[in-house]
Amino acid sequence: MPVVEPTNAGIRLRIDRPIECRGTFPMFAKGTTIRTTLDFLGAEGGPALVERVLAELSPETRDAISRVEPTGELPYSVLQSLWSAADDALDADPTWAERGGAFSIESLGMQLYRGILLKRSPAEFLTQSVSLFQLYYHPGDMTVVFDEPGHAVLRLVGFDAGTSVFCRRQTGGLRCAITLAGGAEPSTRHVRCVLEGDAFCEWELRWK
Repeated sequence: MPVVEPTNAGIRLRIDRPIECRGTFPMFAKGTTIRTTLDFLGAEGGPALVERVLAELSPETRDAISRVEPTGELPYSVLQSLWSAADDALDADPTWAERGGAFSIESLGMQLYRGILLKRSPAEFLTQSVSLFQLYYHPGDMTVVFDEPGHAVLRLVGFDAGTSVFCRRQTGGLRCAITLAGGAEPSTRHVRCVLEGDAFCEWELRWK
């Protein structure tokens, strides 16, 4: 777990043991991922649910979460800790992470990245030069490995999800993004997953 040290310039995270992606490089998440997770929990169960989830975290992690700005960043492990506590609190509802991913896109995502999301077609959204994934996480990217009218496959590269919550949030977020880009009757399936032994995480997207 990272140790948070307040400084005059803000927060410095001292990592006693580097948080790494498959043992090679550190991973980070933007404050937007923290903010939208907490906002979703508040929408689902009010302040009581938010407080119950935060109470499961260490004081240092809670402090880091409270201070990070939407465009700031924290080690990905901090976000994983929050997701794990939320998953425990909402384990009776296996759909929460997908719905949380959609909530992230249609709420703060639309406020910050409206121009990236509102395209003339899903194909234009998926093949644009700006990476929506990299506005939320780094390193890594979500790349298009198959593309035909009404059908695409995306692959996660260079980033170790480490938890099924990430994968489920991506499923819901991508479905919402395809809808915003004008795709009718969208479907998103997580067809390959590293956590289940596959070489990559991949999502198949279809729309009309």
